[in-house]
Amino acid sequence: MSKNAKIAAGGVAAGIILLIWLPWWAALLIVLGVPAAAYLTLDPSQRRRLRRVNRKKLGR
Repeated sequence: MSKNAKIAAGGVAAGIILLIWLPWWAALLIVLGVPAAAYLTLDPSQRRRLRRVNRKKLGR
């Protein structure tokens, strides 16, 4: 199993656990808020680099 697949599986498991323990809106807030907060902590050059890498993977 690749590293990205392990991360994805862990994210799904964490999401299911959050849905069981918390109300759906709180779990959704955490699942969407953590990656958004991580993106906002990047400086502008890191954000540009991340967008450039994502576009290359899409074949643009």
